[in-house]
Amino acid sequence: MSIPASLRARDPRTAARTAVIVLLVCTGMMALVGVIGPSTDSDASSAVVWACCAGLSATAGIFHWVPAQRLDRVGGFIGLAVIGVTVLCALAVEAGGTSTRGQAFLVFVVLYAGFHLRTAGAVLVTAQTIVAGGIMLFTTHAVESAFTDFVFFGCMLGVTGGLLTRSVNAQERLVGALTRQADVDALTGLVTRRVLDRALTTALARTGPEAGTALLLMDVDEFKSINDAHGHLAGDDALVHLSKIIKQQTRSSDAVVSRMGGDEVAVLLRDCTRDTAVRRAEQLLDAVRGEPLVLPDGTLYGLSISLGVAHADRSGDDLRTLYAAADDALYAAKRGGRGRVEVAFA
Repeated sequence: MSIPASLRARDPRTAARTAVIVLLVCTGMMALVGVIGPSTDSDASSAVVWACCAGLSATAGIFHWVPAQRLDRVGGFIGLAVIGVTVLCALAVEAGGTSTRGQAFLVFVVLYAGFHLRTAGAVLVTAQTIVAGGIMLFTTHAVESAFTDFVFFGCMLGVTGGLLTRSVNAQERLVGALTRQADVDALTGLVTRRVLDRALTTALARTGPEAGTALLLMDVDEFKSINDAHGHLAGDDALVHLSKIIKQQTRSSDAVVSRMGGDEVAVLLRDCTRDTAVRRAEQLLDAVRGEPLVLPDGTLYGLSISLGVAHADRSGDDLRTLYAAADDALYAAKRGGRGRVEVAFA
């Protein structure tokens, strides 16, 4: 059984750690109440307080030891908030009154939900908390005073939960935008070097003798002459054009295409033999030759690229070694006359 994603935690691990801290803090506060004893007739009895301490401690243990992802799938985090509010409301009604202590625990729940639950979950928990606060007040106070307190307390909880959720959502959007900027090249739409490095590290760790991992490095021949003769915008168009052709010739299921910087592009081929890698490189070379760039004035410019191919067929091969081998092969292709494929053996 799993709950909808909209009711899950934003980050289950962080939510679990915070839950443990909050539960232990609440345990300590309840223990202090148990030691001091009830301050008013509306406070819970010592037996109830110590039972709550035991329950809070056991729940903290569950959130510490059970994997956070599993708790999230079954609704552990939103369930913690919902059940916590329900228990607080029931205790207050059973005791025949509410107190500042009980209201403080409700604030804890709203803060936790706003920080750690997705928007729908946070709104649900905040609404439940406001309703529970109203039940606690109207069942134990005169209507006039209960109404005044409910308006004040309900507005405080609603505004706190709303502002917190909005702030966390804005922070998530900002982090997402920064991550996209770090992962995707703005001009070509290809992934950046750091994404390629992660994918290549993973692929090399899984490489076995039956296949292997290939790295293709390529750049545009005489790229500077395009900028000098037709302007830098034409150079940008050439890079976009090249990237489009490469993406058409590769599949995201077995390849990662990255702009390394300048006019250099890399292609990672997973589960790929050396012969297959060479053939794919030659196909890229032919595809670029067969699709000239249309310049702003309408003329056709035939692009030429050089490619270096490196292949690793052993698990644990070094990332830097594979890069160096592909780079050496690329420069060999340049020295050999450009517009060709050269192969290195990593």
